[in-house]
Amino acid sequence: MSFYLTPGSSPIDWCEDNYTISPQIAEFVNTISNILFIVMPPLLMHLHTSYATHCGKGIHIIWVLLMTVGVSSAYFHATLSLLGQLLDELAILWVIMACYWLWYPQAALPSHWHNLPNGRRKFSNIFIAFAFLTTFLGFLQPVVNAFCLLLLSIPSLALLVLQLKSETSPRIINLARRSVGLWGFAITAWVNDRFFCPYWSSLGFPYLHGVWHVAIFLASYTAIVIFAYFDVKNHKLDKHPTLRYFPMDRFEFGVPYVFVRNRSERSP
Repeated sequence: MSFYLTPGSSPIDWCEDNYTISPQIAEFVNTISNILFIVMPPLLMHLHTSYATHCGKGIHIIWVLLMTVGVSSAYFHATLSLLGQLLDELAILWVIMACYWLWYPQAALPSHWHNLPNGRRKFSNIFIAFAFLTTFLGFLQPVVNAFCLLLLSIPSLALLVLQLKSETSPRIINLARRSVGLWGFAITAWVNDRFFCPYWSSLGFPYLHGVWHVAIFLASYTAIVIFAYFDVKNHKLDKHPTLRYFPMDRFEFGVPYVFVRNRSERSP
């Protein structure tokens, strides 16, 4: 276990030079760039109070897991330890699996599960079993984590596109476009930092992994908002979801969130 805790024990070392800004923090920019993962979820919990009231508090699990991603990633980049790497990757895996567990759409279920009582919930439990299995395998063979995360990004994007096919709300469509655009930008930053480090270092900007942290948080939480919206719209027919923005709802600029009310209630 001591090897897992040893600074520098991770086989991964990102483009940013180590211990150049602080003698205690290996990758300073990559560490502090996780700040959004830590400070934003409490606000998102508050904004989704009506969602939790009408649809259950499961959404708050997602926000707590996002904070766990931020803390784990900061620990990893501060120490470059193998334990930090595993915690970082597994926290991301659990965010994705928890979202699948909560919001996997009925329309995307395999045909066999459609006819089963509580088929959607039973099928969703597979994702939690998968998360436990991958967590176990990840400690035995850490390379499994990166493979699984890459693999899961494709169906996640496909599910988003599936949900959008019948959507007519310009607000939801615009937010989805921004989310996918941010995801593409984040992946581009990650790839450039990982594979083109000498070029970016020659330009004096070896910090693209920090850019990835900011962009992937924005892409992830907006995608979570969209999936939460569609879950209410498609599976809770007595509820009415509305996409709103904080602090000003008049413009599509700010922090998006889902407000939920009973269909029998008047819109405020």
